[in-house]
Amino acid sequence: MELKYTSGYIYISPEDDCHKVVDAMLASNYNEEFCLAGDFNPDFIANLMEAGFLVMSMNMAQEDEDPFYILLPKLHLVRSALFFENLHVKKSIRRLLNRYELRANADFDYIIDRCVEKHGCDWLTPPLVENIKKIREISDISHNSPLVPCSKPYPFSFALYRNGKFAAGEFGVVCGKVYTSYSGFYDEDNAGTVQIILTAYYLKENGFSFFDLGMPLDYKTGFGAVDISPERFVQLFRP
Repeated sequence: MELKYTSGYIYISPEDDCHKVVDAMLASNYNEEFCLAGDFNPDFIANLMEAGFLVMSMNMAQEDEDPFYILLPKLHLVRSALFFENLHVKKSIRRLLNRYELRANADFDYIIDRCVEKHGCDWLTPPLVENIKKIREISDISHNSPLVPCSKPYPFSFALYRNGKFAAGEFGVVCGKVYTSYSGFYDEDNAGTVQIILTAYYLKENGFSFFDLGMPLDYKTGFGAVDISPERFVQLFRP
């Protein structure tokens, strides 16, 4: 496949086969994490997700201009993957786990909106959020169903409660046997850590291969996550 470029970045169109784009990126040793795309159609965004991209967005307009949004499909040059046999839980956290209740596939709209509220809309732009919600709405998967591996991308959420009160949450995308975390937040100390651990337990119990944590960070390594190459990630991600 011949890749298209604009401003030095690969440009992906809805008519492109996103899997073949990924193959060509890896074969050409493309040394950028981001590609560019301009179409916010939910089917196109879902195709990008299915190919292994973590889909981000950006407003290209200046402050005095009307918003002009683009998509930034991201294939990490280094990816943080938590394989469940490597999960490390500190003793100080282990004793807190049974104080909380993890609710899977719950409070999705609330969680994604709170992530925007907490972290801003620099990459979770309004049209991206709108279309992530649309992908979820048009999915064949019931919003009340438990999380299981599925062939098509499905936006999913995890909500953490303590004594009936919301404590933390995150949302991401399920595709195949992988759950990719997009963003999260917490409302009390240690709740974010507990939520990640209980989410890892849940994924393991429901037949997932690993927990895709995206960009490597020290706190993820502390959970036992390891850095893998994009080639290895794609190999593990594809069915």
